[in-house]
Amino acid sequence: MALENDTQAPDFDLANQFGEHVRLSDYRGVRPVVLVFFPLAFSSNCTGELCDLRDNIAMFRSQGVELIGISVDSKAALRAWAEQEGYDFTLLADFWPHGAVAREYGVFLENKGFANRATFVIDAGGVIRASFITAPGEPRSIDEYRTVLDEVLTPAV
Repeated sequence: MALENDTQAPDFDLANQFGEHVRLSDYRGVRPVVLVFFPLAFSSNCTGELCDLRDNIAMFRSQGVELIGISVDSKAALRAWAEQEGYDFTLLADFWPHGAVAREYGVFLENKGFANRATFVIDAGGVIRASFITAPGEPRSIDEYRTVLDEVLTPAV
């Protein structure tokens, strides 16, 4: 079962597509983070989804949000995919132990060996403020991201 809103997001330390270590706690007190779990690099639905994020990256950056994708792929596969598709955001390899972070967030599909399509919006304090998960094979809509960023991370005036 996926982690619920208003709970502390579990910290992690994973390698990005360049082999650099990224920790969720590095962003605490600095900026909000949107974690995007996806099944597999180079698959058609995942490519479509991440290309939508790439094409709308200004939506995240204008609000000071760090966009991070996570899959069970290796850092080498993620780097090749990012270079091929022009992804200008962090991709993390939840490669070994296989799917450990996806398991912590409750979105690892044991029978498939990869994470479900799940998004967690984490505020600068490290608390999950919103999440959405789609059914297997169903891509997330960029409008879902827009709505969450506007409703959850934009301060009320």
